[in-house]
Amino acid sequence: MAIDAYDLSTSAANPAATAAFEEAVHGLAAHRPSTGVALGRALVADPDHVPALALKGFANLILAREELAAPARDALAAAQAALAAKDGGTADERALVEALGLAAQDQFTQAADCLDARFADRPATFLPFKIAHALRFMLGDARGMLAASQRMMVRWSADRPAAGFLLGCHAFAVEEHGAYGAAEAYGRLAVSLQPEDAWGAHAVSHVHEMRGDTEAGIAWLEGSRASWSRCNNFSFHMAWHLALLHLERGDHEHVLRLYDEEVRPQPTDDFRDMANAVSLLWRLDRLGVDVGGRWTEMAEIARKRRADTSLVFASLHTLIALVALGDRPAAAELLMALQVRAQGNGDQARVAAEVGLPLARAITGMGAERGSLDRIAASVPRLGGSNAQRDLFVLALAEAAVRRGDHGAVQAIRGARRRLKAEDRLIEAVDGRTPSNARLRALR
Repeated sequence: MAIDAYDLSTSAANPAATAAFEEAVHGLAAHRPSTGVALGRALVADPDHVPALALKGFANLILAREELAAPARDALAAAQAALAAKDGGTADERALVEALGLAAQDQFTQAADCLDARFADRPATFLPFKIAHALRFMLGDARGMLAASQRMMVRWSADRPAAGFLLGCHAFAVEEHGAYGAAEAYGRLAVSLQPEDAWGAHAVSHVHEMRGDTEAGIAWLEGSRASWSRCNNFSFHMAWHLALLHLERGDHEHVLRLYDEEVRPQPTDDFRDMANAVSLLWRLDRLGVDVGGRWTEMAEIARKRRADTSLVFASLHTLIALVALGDRPAAAELLMALQVRAQGNGDQARVAAEVGLPLARAITGMGAERGSLDRIAASVPRLGGSNAQRDLFVLALAEAAVRRGDHGAVQAIRGARRRLKAEDRLIEAVDGRTPSNARLRALR
């Protein structure tokens, strides 16, 4: 048994594999584009490296694409076989593999709970903490994120492995609960301890956006470019935050330039990149900004993903793109796919049934129930992602309420939104008019 640089107990005996795996874990923390390469090197050096196999499985699941479910299951099977060959491996390895087994069955909640329980005496062990944090982020489980990070903070100290990265996660969990002053302090400290902590920098950017501190937010993001611009596609998301701040300033030309050069510089089908693009273009549309052919660029990807309900959060962004494109048949197919998903088992089946399907009906106008929009808005956090990301769905529900003339729902949605985010120009645009977008009308 050996203890790696991040306090994880492993059965690995190959120094090259250990070094590459530690590089991959650091890359995961820092959103490095080289993380996958490092993980691959670890498995070339030691194909039975259990934590590397587990991390590979989780990485595939977190990408939330239906075609990656099989590689995740393959990594799980390989990790289980490696454990058996090593007489059960270490307790830490068994915990990672057990949690992966749950996650592979669409039981992210149970997987995160499993990691919490198995590392209850060492809650600041970075890899299981970070994986559980990521799973809960995808579930929209802000309460669980904060509870886990509070347990971690009992053991946290500045000299711990990954101290800055751990603190950045805590900053984000605190921010999602609206404690903006504390979140900013934690995030700034995280970045000072670990300048590569883009997640901590990200938490601070959320604080500025939610407070409506536009100028301070722009200054923060521009000042931390050296950290986040060298990230993997997380850099696109940071640029999205920057674009939202410029949007609030009314600098639409700058927003479009950021969109082309930094938010959507590549036509990827990663759901996170699509979410950035869809939510920014939707906002620009509502403000009356001509976005040219930018929706069309996403058409092929949106249509390709119209039956993929691996993550309801991603499916709803795809649906919004199809609505914007005026593709009624593809939108109807996605609505049906969500209906089928809602009849299944697992976390995302429940999300589809309780939130995703009602919201999809409201967005498309297909079968929506009058009077339920404020209730749907209250359930939106279950879709996953952050408050800032889910704001798109809240705005879309407000728009649907305006379209129906349901002023009670409009006020309830607006009030709930105000408790998290300072009022902005966009809610006025959505609240104050009935949409005239021809593509939206075509879908009715």
